Amino acid sequence: MSQTVVTFGEIMLRLAPPGFERFLQTPQFVATFGGGEANVAVSVAAYGLPARYVTLLPDNPITDAFVGEMRRFGVDPSFIVRTKGRFGVYFVEPGANQRPSKVVYDREHSAIALSQPGAIDWRKSLEGGCWFHVTGITPALSQGAAGLALEGARTAREMGLTVSCDLNFRKNLWKYGKTAKDVMPELFKLVDVGIANEEDCQMALGIQVDVDVHAGKLEVGQYERLSGRVLDQYPNLKLMAITLRESFSASHNGWSACLNDRKEFMVSRRYDITHIVDRVGGGDAFAGGLIYGLLKLPSHREALEFAVAGSCLKHSVYGDFNRFSVDEVNSLLKSGGSGRVQR
Repeated sequence: MSQTVVTFGEIMLRLAPPGFERFLQTPQFVATFGGGEANVAVSVAAYGLPARYVTLLPDNPITDAFVGEMRRFGVDPSFIVRTKGRFGVYFVEPGANQRPSKVVYDREHSAIALSQPGAIDWRKSLEGGCWFHVTGITPALSQGAAGLALEGARTAREMGLTVSCDLNFRKNLWKYGKTAKDVMPELFKLVDVGIANEEDCQMALGIQVDVDVHAGKLEVGQYERLSGRVLDQYPNLKLMAITLRESFSASHNGWSACLNDRKEFMVSRRYDITHIVDRVGGGDAFAGGLIYGLLKLPSHREALEFAVAGSCLKHSVYGDFNRFSVDEVNSLLKSGGSGRVQR
């Protein structure tokens, strides 16, 4: 049986000042690509599973460059639809110490935001796949993009694929008259594997828990209640994973996650990440690692630990994409992360 993982969402050109400079501190930007669902596809491909990325992009040389980038990472870009609209852009100013990271979106009138249901042949795009992954970012872009995501998830369920969704609430994107709570519950009813943080659950699903999302210290006990409430409200869900980030500063985070599979509530090892290089894409690396683990590893506990370790490593590299192999993640799991030179 095929183990192809199909992801759908928007890719953007990512523009960031070099190092930890502020916007236009020097008049240059480092250009790479980034977007939640493409980040997941790259992670999955890095771990050796077939990955396919579906999106809508303009027919221009920037799209050509992105297609080449996907091929370089081993992700199949052949189901990308070329259409009207622009290539979205986002600017990121990496934070350091007490200065937080800043993200500025420039993605209005992008190809995916202008799209409508029916723009993608979902049966063809999902053929041969075993897993379909979407996030809460795409439905935030426009009514049409929300309809496309719903259409993809519904078709995937009909075709027997496992459907996963990372809720990924982005308050700066919901501008077309609908809120996340208006849109995301309908999509989440089609999902088998849910991924979120505590704020996502509150803002996208309206499921509250007594946790201060801005506090540095997290009360892990509350997350059993939170994951249980989500599972109770969405009987289709087979399991719910919640990432646990303790933010002491932009450079220092505690990182772990929990998973509730209706039989057991489990909490991962915690990593103390003291010198963050780039945290953007960390949650996507977790999602990619969890998908790999659920498909290839013997237990849900091992899948959770693999996902957390892989996403911990992602914090050490620049850019959206995770660039680690299964062996490197397993090495961290075995070593505990001492960082000793390997020679």
